[in-house]
Amino acid sequence: QVQLVESGGGLVQAGGSLRLSCVASGSVFGISTMAWYRQAPGKQRELVATITSGSSANYVDSVKGRFTISRDNMKKTVYLQMTSLRPEDSAVYYCNADIRKTWKPEYDNYWGQGTQVTVSS
Repeated sequence: QVQLVESGGGLVQAGGSLRLSCVASGSVFGISTMAWYRQAPGKQRELVATITSGSSANYVDSVKGRFTISRDNMKKTVYLQMTSLRPEDSAVYYCNADIRKTWKPEYDNYWGQGTQVTVSS
């Protein structure tokens, strides 16, 4: 059994900062790419940022320069540092990861339950 558990969401004023965390637990032998997605009411889920096992990161244009994704492989954790937050960043943020449960290079994709981020104007 593998679980991804996010934390760190909340209510913040525009211009403020939040740091999201997501820890993988259970039968985790290895983790490949980790990512953060977000979904606002009435909108499709959107990829926000990805990070490879070698810590190569990519971002959607709307968050470049404001958000930073990072990971701690020993702690099986991915982070999303969000600064200069805007009301349009308000959404449920989901953690996503490709995880293998054995030594075999077979990865399954997992989602966290989501954490709400609300940015007030």
